[in-house]
Amino acid sequence: MSNCTINSVLHGTGDKAPLTKLIFSGATFIDGAETFLYMEKSLLLFLDISNSSLHRFSFLSYMEMLEHLDLSSSMLGDDSVEHIVCIGANLRYLNLSSTKVSSTGVGVLAGHVPKLEILSLSHTSIDDMALLYIGMMLSLKVVDLSNTNIKGTIPVEGMDCQMVSSLAALQNLACLERLVLEQTKVRDADLSPLSSCKELSHLSLNCASLTDATLHLLASLPRLTYLSICEAVLTNSGLDSFTPPAALRVLDLRDCWLLTEDAVSLFSKKHPQIEVRHEAVPLLSSELVSSNRASLSQPSSRTSRMKSKQKNMPLSQFFIDQRLKYSREELLALQYSFLSLNSPDDTGIILSELQLDPIN
Repeated sequence: MSNCTINSVLHGTGDKAPLTKLIFSGATFIDGAETFLYMEKSLLLFLDISNSSLHRFSFLSYMEMLEHLDLSSSMLGDDSVEHIVCIGANLRYLNLSSTKVSSTGVGVLAGHVPKLEILSLSHTSIDDMALLYIGMMLSLKVVDLSNTNIKGTIPVEGMDCQMVSSLAALQNLACLERLVLEQTKVRDADLSPLSSCKELSHLSLNCASLTDATLHLLASLPRLTYLSICEAVLTNSGLDSFTPPAALRVLDLRDCWLLTEDAVSLFSKKHPQIEVRHEAVPLLSSELVSSNRASLSQPSSRTSRMKSKQKNMPLSQFFIDQRLKYSREELLALQYSFLSLNSPDDTGIILSELQLDPIN
């Protein structure tokens, strides 16, 4: 019943409908209080009311068997989290992305969702305090914290001037497999606790403040199969010296603008089992195809290219990489200046491939 205008569900006489799954994504409710009167709420296992017009959520308190709850892009706020607490015992999937929930609401939830495996808080106002509460949800396997106010540090209690990594709270999550920290403000040093999360298989860290140090830190994760570190200040030498985990199969380096085509090509050749994603990759692929076609149709073209290359070689001794004269901070400033010249359509957020699917 997605994208519909709804007055009530199964209004009629007789027994209440024993539904187990309801999808109201994008629905407009005429009377939210009346909507669920004519159904057996205690049997419902799956409820999707994302992007709906509901602004009161007291009906949730009666859905005690609920395992999957999607409230994303709804008007849910901290004052309504108590209704989720009432049904938290069986919840395995909870999507609160793009809601009005803050770290305070996450704190209310902590301790009441013992079976929760998937949690999305992307595009909310949560900060590093929320990580302390998330660290108490010990069954979590997938956590999406993208586009939030997380900075990666938190002051030591009683010592405001001394900061520690807020991500250390995630070390309590022994089952954590997927973590999304895209578009947050974490820095290299703040990520050191992640090296203890040995079950991590998917990690997305699209942050402009990250450098080669993060790349090498993550090399110690034995089960890491997918790593996205887009928009980072990675260098050719950093990529060349990176020893990826044996399990790594996808390395997303898009918008790592300091990396050159040669560096990406060299890494791909050294690690053919890894799918490298970077702006230079399509170019490399097309050049390879063109080269193969040329070698078949023009047997003597190789000699011509070599002669041409030799003719142009003296120019290389005068080439100087102009990026070397800038500091890291200046490079970042240049990057932001470049982005500001692009149209809004060119700077949209690339959706993560780590979809928050319900656990079957």
